[in-house]
Amino acid sequence: MTPSPSLIGKHALVTGGGRGIGAAIARQLLGEGASVTLLGRDAATLDATVTTLQAHRLGDASVGAVCADIADPASVEAAFAAATSARGPITLLVNNAGQAHSAPFGKTDLALWQRMLDVNLTGTFLCTQAALPAMLGAGWGRIVNVASTAGLIGYGYVSAYCAAKHGVIGLTRALALELAAKGITVNAVCPGYTETDIVRDAVANIVGKTGRTEDQARAELAARNPQRRLVQPDEVADAVAWLCRPSASAITGQAVPVAGGEVMAG
Repeated sequence: MTPSPSLIGKHALVTGGGRGIGAAIARQLLGEGASVTLLGRDAATLDATVTTLQAHRLGDASVGAVCADIADPASVEAAFAAATSARGPITLLVNNAGQAHSAPFGKTDLALWQRMLDVNLTGTFLCTQAALPAMLGAGWGRIVNVASTAGLIGYGYVSAYCAAKHGVIGLTRALALELAAKGITVNAVCPGYTETDIVRDAVANIVGKTGRTEDQARAELAARNPQRRLVQPDEVADAVAWLCRPSASAITGQAVPVAGGEVMAG
């Protein structure tokens, strides 16, 4: 059953919204009545996605895009100001933008370590700081951080990425407690291996380093999921939309795995 449009009048900003999970989230939130701003670094990709998403708008809702580097405070501040000017105060923030790069720990240099922290953790921090004043002013808000099962367990050869995503989970839990009495919830969604550019890059890396075929590499990643498949972006988007709804007001500080049973929150 299609959910009723419960986000009419809300303005959602989705980082990394130009493709993959971010675009799926934007489409889902538009379908529930919200206006949506996509944030990313590639203007051409963002514009193409905005065009595609126009058909999913409800009523007076609108969709647009702003460019920013989420690891740059001034860039984030300018982008959020532009989004607010175009569509009003942001009361739904989805911190989806992220990067993953694999390397053995011994070959993880400081530049790689810092890049993983900057994009995955500091970017989440900066965007949340930019969005929070409007939510506090409204006395209502939803912050959903798209983390990863790598924020809940360990994976070999991605130590910097794991550390950053564990940090996102810690930030989620701490901020949820600070905001619990202010009408704002803070949660994380933790996808397993999902059909995205990051997984396609991981497949290419496995093929290049091991000589396995692409199908064998994909099967290796899918085997981590007890359902023996890759998660689909729309499945992650459904979980995010659920946490954004007014009816999810009692859910905060949670890290929800979307991983076919690979990780079970306890």
